[in-house]
This record gives sequence, C-alpha cells and structure tokens, in this order.
Amino acid sequence: MQKFTNCALSIAGFDPSSGAGILSDIKTLENNNVYGFGICTAVTIQNDIHFQSVEWISFKTIQNQIDILFERFSIKWIKIGLIENASILIDLVNYLHKKNKEVKIIWDPILKASAGFQFHETIAQSHLIDICKKIYLLTPNYEEIKMLLPDQSETTAAQTLSKYCGVLLKGGHRTDHKKGTDIVFTANQTYEFEGKYNSSYKKHGSGCVLSSALLAELSKGSTLHDACLHAKTYTLAFLKSNNTLLGYHNNG
Repeated sequence: MQKFTNCALSIAGFDPSSGAGILSDIKTLENNNVYGFGICTAVTIQNDIHFQSVEWISFKTIQNQIDILFERFSIKWIKIGLIENASILIDLVNYLHKKNKEVKIIWDPILKASAGFQFHETIAQSHLIDICKKIYLLTPNYEEIKMLLPDQSETTAAQTLSKYCGVLLKGGHRTDHKKGTDIVFTANQTYEFEGKYNSSYKKHGSGCVLSSALLAELSKGSTLHDACLHAKTYTLAFLKSNNTLLGYHNNG
C-alpha cells in the first residue's frame, strides 16, 4: 500500500466552474501542501451565478471509486460534501469506516447551492444524529444548521450536535454584528474565530474552501483549534484574491 506523508480525500460534486465542489477542494488541499484525492458524487450543470441541474452518481459507482483508491493508498482524513440524501450518506460513512477503522470524516452539509438551487429540504433528526456519531466534524453555515435542526436556534443546534461530534458553525451568513465570526463547539469547549471581511469579496464556493483548508491542516496533525485558525486565514485571503465570484488559490 502506497503511503503519502500528507494526503486527504474529498468526496464531493463536480462543479464545471471549479469554484465549488471537488475541483475547489483539490485546489485548496494541494495549495496547502496536502495531496488531494477525489471521488465524484454528482455532476452539476452550473457556473458561478446560475445552477441548472444535478445528475447523481450511483452509490455503487461511489463505492467502486473508494475501493480502487483504498486498495492502493492509506487514507485517514476525508471530507464529504454534496451527497444525494441522508440514507446514502449513512451508507457512505459506514462504508468508509469499514475500509479504514481509523478514518476521520468532516461533513460539509451542502443543502443549497450558492446560486439558489435547493438540494435537500430537511434531514430526519434520527438520521442526523446517527451520522454525527460517526464523523469527526460537521461544518454548517447558519442557514444549513437551521435546516438541520429547524426547531432550535443556530447556536443551540450546534451545541446539541456537538454532543456527538465537533461542530464548526461558519459565520458568513450571520446577520448580527458578528458577521463572519465562526464558532467551534466540542463536547468540552467552545472557540470563536473573528471574521475580518470588510475588504473581501463574496465568492462562489467559499464554504468548500474553508472546510478543505481545515481538512488539510488536520491531516498534517494540527489541533482542531489551530486548523480552524489556519482555515480562517486561508479563506480570507481567497476572498480577497480578486473582485469576482471566482477566487484564486495563490496564497498558500
């Protein structure tokens, strides 16, 4: 089995604009000196401002992609992005643990495209808790955490789910005076990472960049606190890279 010093896997959708999804994840990983593997879960028809449609990859094909990678490579750190539904996500998480009992999974719950397309309405709470028990970290924004647990406030929902896994609540969609401030909830601690976005520009796929930069640092052995701090800094530079919706990864 081939071993890389630093490697990580993105399991995500394909965005032809390369601003979000698997292409964005790989660019982020490799600009952070981590070898990026990629498994495709969906082909989206979109650009940076318009989402047209999605074609889902079958779970069997996803399994086949996993099998051939894990046959040759030792992969511990994995990020899951766009996935068809909660049932497939549960099956996927279980399958990854079967392939490697030490696997650490970050789930970035892509429930709605930045161009407005709604992938999923809700996820049953029983399914959600089952998933969280088997992953290392959940990285929703304020809109996504509200969709996951609609009967609770955003921070209360994050605290609820932190009983089962770490939760990074991304602050880019906050509407209060702390817009851009992220909060990490664990079973024992809470950290805040202040946002400084006054001179930045809105970007398609910024959530993918943040979670992938975080994945990169964790795969290199950083603590969750330090990985979040690095990911915050990296993403801010990405947001400032130009004044379009598609950012550059030239700040590693």
